[in-house]
Amino acid sequence: MKPVEIRGLEDAELIQKIKDTRTELFNLRFQLATGQLDNTARINAVKKDIARLHTEFRSRELNAEREAS
Repeated sequence: MKPVEIRGLEDAELIQKIKDTRTELFNLRFQLATGQLDNTARINAVKKDIARLHTEFRSRELNAEREAS
């Protein structure tokens, strides 16, 4: 997921996307443990997506705090 796409999401969509990607990461790890995962690089890509989502979420929190004060 690209940063431009992430910035275009609403707050509720962003939170839902974080939950979905965490679920996807869990499933990928489970597939890796059972030997069913073909593309192991997908795990790192999903981890980076989660980090990007969290970064945007935190940025929005900080901007809201600045505007409030």
